Amino acid sequence: MNIPNLITLGRVILVPVVFWLLVSGQTQAAFFAFVLAGVSDAVDGFIAKRFDQSTELGAYLDPLADKLLIVSIFVALGVRGALPSWLVIAVVSRDILIVLGVMLSWVLDQPVRIAPLIVSKANTVAQIVLAATVLADDGFGLGLETLRVALVWITGVLTVASLAAYLRAWLRHMSG
Repeated sequence: MNIPNLITLGRVILVPVVFWLLVSGQTQAAFFAFVLAGVSDAVDGFIAKRFDQSTELGAYLDPLADKLLIVSIFVALGVRGALPSWLVIAVVSRDILIVLGVMLSWVLDQPVRIAPLIVSKANTVAQIVLAATVLADDGFGLGLETLRVALVWITGVLTVASLAAYLRAWLRHMSG
């Protein structure tokens, strides 16, 4: 356990706090907690690289913390009606299917190497930008409805494209 991993654990602990803030209608506070989580992600990555403190635990924990935060925000925003249900279902289902695919490959003694694809990175950026936009718009009344609609569709397309790309890579790996 080192400083970057402790920072990442702090981000994991922040997940239920952000979720609670959202479902209780405290969108401004949730926005600031989301920004804090983003800053902590950058700080733990910087410290890990700059001071050669990268660990195997951190390699798993950091993306897990990020996914937990995004998924919880999407679910909370979906419950509040700030995001369409179809998008929330697509985002959550994609992540569940990827985890199930990795677990199944381990069970079948064909472990798959986890490596983010370009479309997956674009999808993650779209999810973060959409979440930040919705949180800022709802919290501060910025009038970003047109941008929100565009980001919903961009995120939806990238989510489906990312799932398809991972499914293709997984099937290729499992078949040979």
